[in-house]
Formats: sequence, structure tokens, C-alpha cells
Amino acid sequence: MCATFATLSHKKSMKKIVGFCFFFILIVQTITVAQSKKWTLEECVKYAIENNITIKQSELDSQLTQIDKSSAIGNFLPSFNASASHSWNIGLNQNITTGLLENQTTQFTSASLNAGIDIYKGLQNQNRYRRAQLSIIGAQYQLNKIKDDIALNVSNAYLQILFNIENLKVQKEQLVLNEKQLQRTEELVNSGSLPKGDVLDSKATVAGDKQRVINAENTLLISKLSLAQLLQLEKFQDFDVAEINNEANQSAVMLQTPEAILEKARENRMELKIAKTNVAIAEKDVKIAKGAYQPTIQGFYSFSTRASYADRITGIQFDTTNPIVPTGDFVNVGGIDYAVLQPNRSYVFGKSAPVFDQFSDNKGHNFGVQMNVPILNGFSARNTVARNKISLEKSKIALNQSELDLERTIYTVYTDAKGALKAYESAQQAMEARENAFNYAKERYAVGMMNAFDFNQAQSLFTNAQSEVLRTKYDYIFRTKIVEFYFGIQIIK
Repeated sequence: MCATFATLSHKKSMKKIVGFCFFFILIVQTITVAQSKKWTLEECVKYAIENNITIKQSELDSQLTQIDKSSAIGNFLPSFNASASHSWNIGLNQNITTGLLENQTTQFTSASLNAGIDIYKGLQNQNRYRRAQLSIIGAQYQLNKIKDDIALNVSNAYLQILFNIENLKVQKEQLVLNEKQLQRTEELVNSGSLPKGDVLDSKATVAGDKQRVINAENTLLISKLSLAQLLQLEKFQDFDVAEINNEANQSAVMLQTPEAILEKARENRMELKIAKTNVAIAEKDVKIAKGAYQPTIQGFYSFSTRASYADRITGIQFDTTNPIVPTGDFVNVGGIDYAVLQPNRSYVFGKSAPVFDQFSDNKGHNFGVQMNVPILNGFSARNTVARNKISLEKSKIALNQSELDLERTIYTVYTDAKGALKAYESAQQAMEARENAFNYAKERYAVGMMNAFDFNQAQSLFTNAQSEVLRTKYDYIFRTKIVEFYFGIQIIK
């Protein structure tokens, strides 16, 4: 039995160990996958659009325009307001029952309901509603423009990383070649085929290559950090991109004429749409301001009622012992003054009527139509119209400027792309020539017909030519994407 119990305990321990190992391997794999994630261009652009602060602010601005539209719709609706009050009057007050001033404490309750509606207001409400709709469209155009700009910036930063990656590869390959050449030179120097100074030149070349590798690594790291910060990543230390093969192929858009690209851009570019929308909004502002010149007609209705808690007159009581008393006034009849007499009576007060009965008895209605005609209001309406007309002219000028800027930009980016292609082709030809010269220098150096300094010069020129090919290649790719961008082709599909 003891042996059986020990066996069971051993099996349980083994299960725990296996479970722990499996959990540990799973965690390690998760961390490895997280660290080895490489971002594609599409992922970078989508992430930037979803998380960029400027885009979020623009989305909030778009929500504000929706609220403005709701307010414009509310201008067509009637207004309803209810009010109620309860007051205490203490001291010398007029008795609403007798009309006499008395020192007393009274209470009053009143309630009212008021309604009003604009019948005619110079079409201002209609124009405000149309303006609110234009503002929604303009806010959406602005949001789309920000997204386009961010996509273009991310693409530029992404291509810069790819260029730095390939440039680092070139520098590392050059370092490997020079290190092998250093070994070969040392062997030739030891055999007496080359002077000792060639070894020193080769070591200096290798040292320079190592420095260039370090510089290329730092440049690559900085470009990755720049893109990670552009994406606003919290953990950007392990950020990396997917290495893709970017061929500098001829774009179909570059076969178009600048005039065709410009015409297409006029249909698609958000800058022009925003400027045109601003002109339309300014025109509505002028119409709204001119509406203040016209009369306004409002309909109104009000209902009110009240209740009092003061004692009320319930009857009259006569003094039977002295039924008639003089008032103190006299009337002259035939030259004789006669005293004015009145019945000697007093009021009998009782409690106030029930509150709800008073509300029913004291209710009243008031309704009608009111018209206001503006005559002179300190030139406020005229000045508002004048300011809005100036704003309209400024919007039209801004639209014209946007059209000119777009035309200049199209011709500039098209010319830059054409020039970048020619520079890339020239760099390829130069690299082929430098490669042939370098191969020839290697042959001469191997047989001792060239010293180390001249050989290193040929090698450096070849390396520079390789780097220039990479630079012009990615410059052409990016400038082609800009032309496609203005033609209406999105960065990501």
C-alpha cells in the first residue's frame, strides 16, 4: 500500500511539472510572437488612422456639427414653458378682496403655461438648417483630408525604413568583403608580395566600414522610432516592419499627362472640396444676416391661474342700533349743505375658497400674433451683413488659391517623379560602371598592379553607387505614390 501511495504521489507531481512546463512554453511563445510582429504598410496606416489624436479631434468636430444640425431643426419647433410660484406677503399690503392697505400676512400661488412659434423670420431658420448640413459635409471632408495626409506621412516613413534596411545590408556586405580582403592582404604581405602599408590601408578601410555600419544601424533605429511615434505606440522599443520587395516599376499613372492628373485631382482632392464648402457656408451666412432686415411674425399662447389663502368676504352685517352714519361728505342743494349718509354695515369674513376651486375660477387664456418690424438697431443688421459679405469674398479667394496651389502641386510632383525616375536610371548605370571598375580593380590588385589605397577608392565608389541606387529607388517609389495619391489611388486598398 505504501508503494502504491508513493506511485500515485509521483504521478501527481509529474502532472504538475508537465502542466507548468506547458504553461511556461505557452508564455514564451506568446512573448516571442509579440516581439517578432512585423508591421505591414497597410497595418501601419490603419493603426495610425484609428489612433491618431488629430483624427480623434476632427471626429469630435464632426459630432459638433451634428449637434448644430439638431439645433437648427429645433428652430422650427414651437417653444413650451411652464412656471409656478408660491409667495408670502408680510406687512402692509393691499387686500385683494377689499382693496384696502392692511398689515397682514398673505399667501399666493400662481401657475402659467406659455407657448410660442416662429411663423416667419426672414427665412433665417431655413438657411441655418442648410448651413448646418453644409458644415457636416465640410467636417467630413476635413476628416478625410487628415486621414489622407497621415496615410501619406506613414508611407513616407515606412519607405524610409525599408531604404535604411537595404542600405544597412549593403554596408554589412561591404564590411564582410573588406574583412576578407584584409585577410588576403595580410597573407600577401606576409609572403612579401605586397608592402606592409597595404595592410594598414586595409585595416583603415575595415574600420571605416564598421563605422558606416554603426551609422546605418543608428539611422535605421531612428527611422523605426520615428514611425512608431507617428503611430503613437506606447511600446515602440520592439517596433519593426515587414521587409517587402519594393520594385521601382513604371506606374500607369505616370503615363498620364499632367493635365489629366490635374483634372482627376480636381474631382477627388479634399482641399478643393473643403474650399468649395466654405464658400457655400459663407453664402448661407450672408442670407442669414440679410434675414434680419425683414419683419418677424410669432404666434403666442399663454394660460394662467392663481389662488389666494387670505380670508374672503362671505356676507354683510348691519348695525341695528345705529343703522345710518354720516360719511363726512356734504351735498349743497339750494344753498343748503346736507350731510351724506350711508348704511352702517360691516363685512363678514370667512375662510378662503378651496384651492382647486380658485384655480378653476381664476384661469385665463391669452393668445395672438405678434409682428416685429426692424427700423433702426444701431446698424447691427447692416454691419453683420457687411462682415459676412467680406467673409464670403475671403472664402472665394481661398478657393481660387486652393485651385492654384493644387495645379502647382500637380505639376511639381509629376516633374519630381519624372526626375526621380531619370535619377534612378542614371544611378543604375553608374552602379554598373562602378561595379565593372571595381571588378577590374580587384583583378589588378590581386596581381599587385594596384596599391591598396587606389583599390579602396574603387571599392568606396562602388559602395556609394549602391547606396545611391537605393536612395533614388525609394525616392522614385515615394514620388510615384504621391502622383497616384493625387490621381485618386489610395495608399491602402
